[in-house]
Amino acid sequence: MTHGSRPGPWARAVRRAAVTGAVLVALAGCGLGGFGSDDAPRSPEEIIRITPHDGARGVPADGRLSVTAPDGRLERVRVTRVDDAGQRADVAGRLSADRRSWRPDRARLALAARYLVHAVAVDGRGRRAARHTAFTTFVPAHRFIGYFTPEHRATVGTGMIVSFAFNRPIADRAAVERGISVSARPATEIAAHWFGDRRLDFRPRDYWTPGTEVTLRLRLRDVRAAPGVYGVQHRTVRFTVGRSQTSTVDAAAHTMTVRRAGQPIAVLPVTTGGAGHETWNGRMVVMERLAETRMDGSTVGFGGEYDIADVPHALRLTTSGTFLHGNYWAGASTFGSVNSTHGCVGLRDVRGGSPRTAAGWFYDRTLVGDVVQVVNSHERQVAPDNGLGGWNMPWPRWRAGSALG
Repeated sequence: MTHGSRPGPWARAVRRAAVTGAVLVALAGCGLGGFGSDDAPRSPEEIIRITPHDGARGVPADGRLSVTAPDGRLERVRVTRVDDAGQRADVAGRLSADRRSWRPDRARLALAARYLVHAVAVDGRGRRAARHTAFTTFVPAHRFIGYFTPEHRATVGTGMIVSFAFNRPIADRAAVERGISVSARPATEIAAHWFGDRRLDFRPRDYWTPGTEVTLRLRLRDVRAAPGVYGVQHRTVRFTVGRSQTSTVDAAAHTMTVRRAGQPIAVLPVTTGGAGHETWNGRMVVMERLAETRMDGSTVGFGGEYDIADVPHALRLTTSGTFLHGNYWAGASTFGSVNSTHGCVGLRDVRGGSPRTAAGWFYDRTLVGDVVQVVNSHERQVAPDNGLGGWNMPWPRWRAGSALG
């Protein structure tokens, strides 16, 4: 062919074949025939999808945790939670029937925790993959704690009231109350009562039956008590109710009658609050036993009227400072005849204390949780929130103090 001449039929046929081949090659490269994309290696991220993503921070408690294999099946999934104290625990969960997804049994995530996720899956073409991811949850700026009585494994009197004092004001009382349960065996009706926004008490309608086993469950971890304030406690406490002992102090007769199972076992001479310092009337519960303690009048509003460094056999009855205690500084004739204290109930004792005195005898036979009732005093009734004084509140009013109705 000379320069400038038109191509002949054979040249045009060759050119058409070359163009057609190029188109076929291009189409093959787009997956329409030849080597398909299903034969290409797939990454573990494509086979196993995990939410939250690897390295996520500040995940909220209601954040979604899931592991899926969209076009295959999960062979195994293990999720481990590491709390802010470094304690590890496996997170319970379950696979779907088709093994394409895994979900935790508990919907909410723990706050201030690190989650480690390990999963193995096989895709639709039998290719196995494994993934390891980690994420952390939201760390609250503030935590609340409930300090409670009685102690774990304690044996207590039949008047024991379960009492919580919180270190921060509780705005959502219903949420916190739902996070605490008190149950008994044998079963008995128990109700909660709030005293303000920092104290929550539980008691039965009547005194506990001797031998009752009481279980206190705290499920307060990550419970939101107020904006930005979450709980940390998750534990179970058990205590036992011992024998029945109640004591009645008659301020006018200057005596205390001690009863076991309703039957009197002793009548002891006492001295109670003198004029202007009368002892509270009403039912009080022994909160604390102290073999010896210091009593300083300035700590309870009496200035420098007294400061006794070694008061023996002291049983605390109220938070305001009422004790039933041994008294060695008053004359023997005071007990049973004169009311001379600043509001406490005094029993005859000796310096250093002795089990052979009235005070020592009573102290050795008293449990935290025993009831001491004062009658015929010229003072008003002790407030229900002064110590464990909830027995002075009628049951309907007590129940009305629950945030859960």
